[in-house]
Amino acid sequence: MKQLIYFILSIVISIPTMAQKKNLTFEHLVPGGKQYTRLSPQFKAPKLLNFYGNDYIYLLNDTVYKVFPNKNFEKKVWFTTESLNQIVKKYGIPQLKQIPSFSIQNTAKGLVVRISYKNYIFDFSPDNKKISNLYTFNHEDENTDYNPQKECYAFTQGNGLYLLTQNGKRICIAKDSDKNISYGSNYIYRNEFGQKKGTFWSPQGNALAFYRMDESNVAEYPIVNISTNIIAQSHPIKYPMVGQKSHTTSIGIYRPETNKTIYLKTGAPEERYLTNLTWSPDEKEIYLQELNRQQDTCQLIAYSSETGERLRILFTETHAKYTEPEFPLTFIPGKSDQFLLLSRRDGYRHIYLYNTSGKLIRQLTQGSWEVTSIYIPDNKKNTVYIGSTESSPLETNFYAVNITNGKRTPLTTEHGVHKIIADTSGRYIIDQYSNHNTPLIQQFIDTKSGKKHKIFSAEDPYKNYNYPQIETGTIKANDDSTNLYFRMVKPLNFDPNHKYPVIVYVYGGPHAQMIKNSWKWDVRGFDIYMAQKGYIVFTLDNRGSANRGLEFENITHRQLGKIESEDQITGIEFLKKQPFVDTDRIGVHGWSFGGFMTTYLLTHYPQIFKTGVAGGPVIDWSFYEIMYGERYMGTPQNNPEGYKNSNLNNFSKNLKGRLLLIHGDEDPVVVWQNSLSFLKSCIKNRTYPDYFVYPGHVHNVIGPDRVHLHEIIARYFDDHLK
Repeated sequence: MKQLIYFILSIVISIPTMAQKKNLTFEHLVPGGKQYTRLSPQFKAPKLLNFYGNDYIYLLNDTVYKVFPNKNFEKKVWFTTESLNQIVKKYGIPQLKQIPSFSIQNTAKGLVVRISYKNYIFDFSPDNKKISNLYTFNHEDENTDYNPQKECYAFTQGNGLYLLTQNGKRICIAKDSDKNISYGSNYIYRNEFGQKKGTFWSPQGNALAFYRMDESNVAEYPIVNISTNIIAQSHPIKYPMVGQKSHTTSIGIYRPETNKTIYLKTGAPEERYLTNLTWSPDEKEIYLQELNRQQDTCQLIAYSSETGERLRILFTETHAKYTEPEFPLTFIPGKSDQFLLLSRRDGYRHIYLYNTSGKLIRQLTQGSWEVTSIYIPDNKKNTVYIGSTESSPLETNFYAVNITNGKRTPLTTEHGVHKIIADTSGRYIIDQYSNHNTPLIQQFIDTKSGKKHKIFSAEDPYKNYNYPQIETGTIKANDDSTNLYFRMVKPLNFDPNHKYPVIVYVYGGPHAQMIKNSWKWDVRGFDIYMAQKGYIVFTLDNRGSANRGLEFENITHRQLGKIESEDQITGIEFLKKQPFVDTDRIGVHGWSFGGFMTTYLLTHYPQIFKTGVAGGPVIDWSFYEIMYGERYMGTPQNNPEGYKNSNLNNFSKNLKGRLLLIHGDEDPVVVWQNSLSFLKSCIKNRTYPDYFVYPGHVHNVIGPDRVHLHEIIARYFDDHLK
């Protein structure tokens, strides 16, 4: 009897413990969900970590703290929302509800906190509780670019480029009555080739280089906004489709002292890409990595910043498929005649040391791995800090590289994906990393002594929730030599004797990597949710994806979809060998390039895939933009067979499974014409996809509507795969 009572009590006691584990919803797992930020490892972590001299600062809740490493990491309150409000009130700046995002800037007057709030940008000195350099912008002003030496801003408004001085004077640098011509735009070359901005102050602040973009020859593409008035309004965009005319660019040099502008004499042909603009340290020269329209030839060319004359071609780099410059030059501090260049000329992205006459001094790094970032601390004249995949294609670690002999010294040692910030001396760094077992660690590292001080370590945010098992591994591609990484999320309470449906989540395109050794193997919230519902979710990084070298990436050249789908089918063959996989219930889902891949797989392997959901899919690459499209596919004129074979409208007749296409009706990246053309083709061929449109959304569905999107996708698989 006592044993029976004990058994019953043990069950009663254990029930509340078991019940504490809850299931996750899309509100927890998807950006825009009500609980999403609370389950992020960053939720309780210090924000805006940065150095302030040799000390470091961070924001936590409504307080900014300053930490003194040389005083045993003593911490003090630096400023709060309340104390900042007391100061901004004196300057006529509206009260803040919370501390906005800020940066640390080194100005002529010393280090300051640069704060951007509403239409104000100002410098704040917490130690003396003063505001300086207060700039007021209009709501239409964009793309602000600060000149710390001259204490002024370049900015754009409409298609014009302007200067805002410290005393509030606005000076027009360049403007055109033709709306097809713009100056200083951040959207040069649709942000390909590493282009993120359109203005570049010289090192001493004496001149501003800027892009002039002429879109006169680019066709307008109609985008319709249905939410404005009773009658929908058209907001056409310039969209240069492959094989058609592109926008042209030139580089202006404006000098505030004379209020005059000259243009670099880049010459013909007009249709080429003037990328990765770099000033020389003495401001006398500007370097451009010039890429031809075919993207198979790149020249590094020096121009005079004073006359605009072309001075010399330092070197020419060619490739039978394509070459893709993505990084500006990095000059060596104290050596104005030497710079570092990132190139994949040996098959992997590595660092090359050149002089300004174009002579290669040495290759600094080499091996079957990629350099992902490069940074030289201000006071480290013979050392460059690099991020690389040397430890694993799934990881990013950082190293100090000696520029003289190429010797690498690890700065970060733990497995995982790291990001670092260095102080100006280069001795101290703040490292933030995660790996599959570690949600987030922030640490201060003394690179000289190797000592580490932990700033923050996140707890597992899912510890009170049911969470599925995640496995990773490799399989061989059909060439029998290339390793392909995969991730498999198994259902809750996984039973190896049970048969489960499978959803393949795919992206598959360049510049993306789905499997990384970051928190939970970089798994998506959608995968976790579907695993809770009894699905296996499988992801494979096929050939064509990122961080595996040039040959791994460019094997898909001029035949997008072919090699990628072969690798995905190799993944399916691996799954079919698993006794717990129901081979009659295999689905696939992806967005953008992944939407293309989803539709490709449904129409080329209809005997395998029962259900698919394709979001924002490219259907016909002739509807895609020039810079990306022509790099990987050439043009419809010089690669007609490649475009024919990758045009999914030509295969819509093969559709047998259930396919849901989803598109934002204002998508400026993969234009709506893609999925609509597929519908038209399916009607002609009497095949029957399903369709869902998100009004007012662009290429990605964002905000609270993203939860709705994932609910739609989950329901579709429940209805047609489960």
